[in-house]
Amino acid sequence: MNGSNMENEKTPLYVAFSTQKGGVGKTTFTVLAASYLYYLKGYDVAVVDCDYPQHSIAGMRKRDAEMVGEDEDYKRMAYEQFTRLGKKAYPILCSSPEKAIDTADDFVTAAKSVPDIVFFDLPGTVNSEGVINSLSGMDYIFTPVTADKVVLESSLSFAVAINKLLVRNETCRLAGLYLFWNMVDGREKTDLYTVYDNTIRDLELPLMRTFIPDTKRYKKELVTDKKTVFRSTLFPASRMLVRGSNLEELVTEIAYYIKLK
Repeated sequence: MNGSNMENEKTPLYVAFSTQKGGVGKTTFTVLAASYLYYLKGYDVAVVDCDYPQHSIAGMRKRDAEMVGEDEDYKRMAYEQFTRLGKKAYPILCSSPEKAIDTADDFVTAAKSVPDIVFFDLPGTVNSEGVINSLSGMDYIFTPVTADKVVLESSLSFAVAINKLLVRNETCRLAGLYLFWNMVDGREKTDLYTVYDNTIRDLELPLMRTFIPDTKRYKKELVTDKKTVFRSTLFPASRMLVRGSNLEELVTEIAYYIKLK
């Protein structure tokens, strides 16, 4: 791994949310998991935004900061939160898919306090050697999938390839790739999901127990008229909005798989 920091011998976990298809939620889950673990659970976190060239998460941080600067309620919330935590917002590092590991390693080596976990928002492709090298440098990959046939086929072909190339390769660092259902219609999964679950099982791919319902709150950023927060780089998701979202269950299951102490 990454060069070890002299002050702190712990080795951070490198965890990616990665999919071949856009619009499935990898950026959203990167932010939600990072904010939940950092602001609510007290873990030290960094995020590497590999969404080149638009850098969506860095853009979200900029919008969050502008909203806090303009709105007195958010300003008060931020002041109270950061005073209580005794630390600043978690760092967001802009990179490219090919340079993701170098960006994280350089940050960890220079950091006064080594993060417990570094999250990567990483596009999934098996057609780029640079991206494959970055994926092979992860400890764990989490891939959101939806019941859209095109998205699912693309996601499964990516997962099968990564499992074969990297997870089962003992020379690689990658310890596991896990799929989870996103944008699930209704409160209960239908027979269609049972068929897909069986397909995933037949491919010997790990599928998480937690599924994410199709709800608009996953698209909700800071807005001036409502003081509830869901997707933000400066605050954790509001308790009221977390209820019924399965976010808490998802992050708890992720923490279990990555053996987060």
